[in-house]
Amino acid sequence: MSGELTAERMLAAYAQGVFPMAESASAAQLYWFEPALRGILPVGKVHVSRSMRRFLRHCDWQAMIDRDFAGVVAGCADREETWINEPLFALYQDLFRMGHAHSLEIRAGEELIGGMFGLALGGAFFAESMFSRRTNASKAALIWMSSHLARCGFTLWDTQYPNPHLASMGGQAIPRLEYRRRLAAALRVRADFTAHALPNLQALLQEITQTS
Repeated sequence: MSGELTAERMLAAYAQGVFPMAESASAAQLYWFEPALRGILPVGKVHVSRSMRRFLRHCDWQAMIDRDFAGVVAGCADREETWINEPLFALYQDLFRMGHAHSLEIRAGEELIGGMFGLALGGAFFAESMFSRRTNASKAALIWMSSHLARCGFTLWDTQYPNPHLASMGGQAIPRLEYRRRLAAALRVRADFTAHALPNLQALLQEITQTS
């Protein structure tokens, strides 16, 4: 990557289907990526297993939006290998202040136990990373996020790279050209990540039952 990467340049890159990563947390250099196979999740239609439904019925977790964005990014970076270095962390903070980056936090009481964050542009949500400090916390974040994106008018949920965990929840891998086509259509959509509040757990479970 040549030249200084700014929040504005980063948004322009995402609109073209590319995103930056570092080789490690200590690396200063950033590189552009555009996978040949792009991972996406179905907005409003992630697969929720029976065991996960039973688990949610018996827990007391809450989900919140944008309450601790920096804490979620830090949680995602808190692992042996991460592509989130200091320059990227600062850029995500800039995008959050601009209203383009958002977090979804899973809490047990006041304790942050999991969550995910990403960038919103038009009707596209670019999921960056997620983390879990308790079993199933990241799955809960995905389920809440699926509902929230649908309610707020998003049409594309990008996960960058496909993986087995996302595939188990309905994730797909699509070719680069197909992704670009869907991205172009999503960017013409007017969606607002903050337009609606998150449902509580009981309402979320009812919604899952109705849509399954």
